[in-house]
Amino acid sequence: MSSETLFRRITDYAARADPYPLYTELREHGVARQEDGSYLVGTYDEVVGLLHDPRISSNALSRADADEELLREEAAGMVPAFIGLDDPEHERLRGIAMRPFGPPHSPGRIDALQDDIARIAGELIDGFDGREEVDLVDDFAYPLPVTVIGRLLGIPSGDMGQLRRWTDIMIASLDFAPDEDPAVKRRRGREAGREMAGYLGDLAASRRDHPSDDLLSALVGDPGPEGAFSHEELKSTAVLLLIAGHETTVNLITNGALTLMRHPEAAARLRNDPGLMPSAVEELLRYEPPVQLLPQRSPLTDIEVAGVTVPRGAPLILVLAAANRDPLRFPEPDRFDPARRDNQHLGFGSGVHSCFGAPLARVEARIALTALLARLGEDAHPVEDPPPYRRSPVLRGPRHLLVRR
Repeated sequence: MSSETLFRRITDYAARADPYPLYTELREHGVARQEDGSYLVGTYDEVVGLLHDPRISSNALSRADADEELLREEAAGMVPAFIGLDDPEHERLRGIAMRPFGPPHSPGRIDALQDDIARIAGELIDGFDGREEVDLVDDFAYPLPVTVIGRLLGIPSGDMGQLRRWTDIMIASLDFAPDEDPAVKRRRGREAGREMAGYLGDLAASRRDHPSDDLLSALVGDPGPEGAFSHEELKSTAVLLLIAGHETTVNLITNGALTLMRHPEAAARLRNDPGLMPSAVEELLRYEPPVQLLPQRSPLTDIEVAGVTVPRGAPLILVLAAANRDPLRFPEPDRFDPARRDNQHLGFGSGVHSCFGAPLARVEARIALTALLARLGEDAHPVEDPPPYRRSPVLRGPRHLLVRR
């Protein structure tokens, strides 16, 4: 098949359960120009180089195919989250957000959550009692991180259902289904984003006069040396923290549980040596990363990648999951090895846009998978393998994972 159809084949739902043969094909082509004028990159050295290249933009407005609606929204004052900006604005906004979230200014915030995370995980697993079959997504992998991020931000538990509905619409807008108008999905996603942003902005504003010990209160009450967020910047950052704070972790936990059930020898090893779990989480981030590709990159000038000239403004798609299995970087890349050494994977990206919430995701995955291994039992197995997957090729993971004990 032609390399120009690779992106279409990768994003086809038929490939969702096992896209890795297509990623192998991509690596063999190096840089693959697609029929729509975009460029796919899936080799480790090239992806890392591009993630660290200041000539590569994360701003959708830098793309030659930026749509007029997006331009109008930008002109109307719609502020994108810092994940979609370039330095120096990206660095400024990320710095403000990082101050109350983690090191070096707030080094104890994530550590202080560990007991709470373990308690939530235990309570969720207690709910498995008396049931022969559980859905690890709906019964565990989703409620764990969404409860943690909700409490961290200070969101009333009764409002989380509406926030999930908004999130589902926004994530669906990342799908590349050929039978749907992408402009319509993007518009719906933006509408849901605006509604969520309005809700979180109002909640944050209420904390100015009535602060508590949550993250929203910290974001509005302690601007630090970088200055303060504008109200619009605060809203977009709060949306990003909420969605990024649970969506990828759901996939990390679910993909991890499925991988361990598929590799019972590795699961037994981790039961006997729980101290190996941090290494196993890193291997899961390499082997089955929750974020498979980064579709929103473009060069600010013509650049050469592996001998191919990528023109200024061309959509550049970095396939992290392909790079994570590059045999030139990882020995036996298709083998799951929970004790793998020199595991500099791209599961959280790399460079200035590396995952903001990586420390929290690592803690949640370690605690969640350790608890599951201890409580589910050696006979636990998926009812259906492969299970039904989510639609998105970007945030890839099972939509349901029915497990029988």
